[in-house]
Amino acid sequence: MQIQGQIVDIENRRIYAGEITVESGKITSIIEKKHEVQNYIMPGFIDAHIHIESSMLVPSEFAKIAVLHGTVATISDPHEIANVLGSAGVYYMIENSKKVPLKFHFGAPSCVPATTFETAGATIDSNGIKELMASPDIYYLAEMMNYPGVLFDDAEVLKKIQWAKYFNKPVDGHAPGLRGEAAKKYISAGITTDHECFSFEEAEEKLSLGMKIIIREGSAAKNFEALIDLLPENYENMMFCSDDKHPDDLILSHIDSLCARAVAKGIDVFKILQVACVNPVNHYKMNVGLLKENDAADFIVVEDLTNFKVKQTYINGELVAKNGESFVKHIPYKTPNNFNITSKEISDFTISGSASKIRVIEALEGQLITNEIHHRPLIVDGKIVSDTENDILKMAVVNRYENTKPAIAFIKNFGLKKGAIASSVAHDCHNIVVVGTSDEEICNAVNLIIKNTGGVCAVNGSENKMLPLPVAGIMSDKNGWETGKLYQEIDAMAKELGSHLKAPFMTLSFMALLVIPDLKLSDKGLFSGNSFSFVDLEVED
Repeated sequence: MQIQGQIVDIENRRIYAGEITVESGKITSIIEKKHEVQNYIMPGFIDAHIHIESSMLVPSEFAKIAVLHGTVATISDPHEIANVLGSAGVYYMIENSKKVPLKFHFGAPSCVPATTFETAGATIDSNGIKELMASPDIYYLAEMMNYPGVLFDDAEVLKKIQWAKYFNKPVDGHAPGLRGEAAKKYISAGITTDHECFSFEEAEEKLSLGMKIIIREGSAAKNFEALIDLLPENYENMMFCSDDKHPDDLILSHIDSLCARAVAKGIDVFKILQVACVNPVNHYKMNVGLLKENDAADFIVVEDLTNFKVKQTYINGELVAKNGESFVKHIPYKTPNNFNITSKEISDFTISGSASKIRVIEALEGQLITNEIHHRPLIVDGKIVSDTENDILKMAVVNRYENTKPAIAFIKNFGLKKGAIASSVAHDCHNIVVVGTSDEEICNAVNLIIKNTGGVCAVNGSENKMLPLPVAGIMSDKNGWETGKLYQEIDAMAKELGSHLKAPFMTLSFMALLVIPDLKLSDKGLFSGNSFSFVDLEVED
């Protein structure tokens, strides 16, 4: 195969008219040649940190959509399915991904469970990490979320890092807000990246300490605007990622849109493409071509270097997408799960109290971090209930692995005026998380999730919308377009119920993520990420 276009040589910072010859999936020659073709040929985009599970799609279905945006490879942390199914879940993702052309590079999840303060479906200890790291299908130790374990020299945490070093594979970080001496110690343990920086100053400091910073723009957490001005001076040590991206968002855009936004800010296009296409390959030793002779023929054809509209995507010389049509084929796959509870009663969600003040989780638009605020509760007949007037709504986390009493808390900024929303996508243990305006609506939403052994739903009286997620309770058994359409309908219903969040379900999914401060709720209770301990709902005067 021969293909002509304006060849984008990122390494040598030049663009020239040329012709590429591909044989048996490899680039055999790249020559300068005069022609009239104006399209640009460049290396493909790489998502440098993503949980495929957050797209609610198995890898083979994710690939169908991603190639339309010129994505040829990912650095994928199978942390979500591992918390449900353990190492078997990791191998499930690897097996499924190998059946399609897109190049998934999986890591060994370092924190399963993320903490001891919640119930997961499985555990991967340091021996499990050793086994995973020995596999050629594992490219790195995935995000070390347990940064307190690193700082306090937890033996098990340090063993996991040592196994990564033993197999000469990089270690990904996860340390939101960590600064100063604590950041130095965390990085000195051998942790090489962070995608959790939410301020310019934090990212700048970590870069100065030798860490690579990944600019994240997902469905809920959005740090592009806060960090992008670091790129011109630090482009050799930065990457782009989406981390968590829901199916409707993936249909619209991927790494391609981050490049377009960076160009719109006047940043040098070669620096942008270094970040989007080259740095992940070098850092993670990916088996991805970079548009050089003898490389794998992984490249894309784009209309221009402003909007990066993808005309064609090639992986190993195979045309996998053209002009908005994906050629990635459907492959059959199994639907393993781990859901072991029976339906709940309304009384399970009632909570008595007489406190003058309670702790309330304050959810923040576009952030995974939350605040702890104190507010006067609404008490009716001795029970603390949702206060829609002040947007202080009841929240619960229900253990989906065994029948236990739900944990109850209250949350602000979801804005619901009626009904409830619930999901079994709840990082990181993927128990059921629910927010609602009454105990009855909360119970109805939870029972709908249980009935479907996982999913996302919105309920209001007899009306409900449900997206079943039968693969581990976190992924759909449908294609991306069907899943995206269903998700859009449920998202729209949540907003009709009053939510003003841009991505209410993505935000909801992080309200049980204890390793991101400050106040969160696990199936075992209300938890402060700052003190790393459980706290009472009621606040003493």
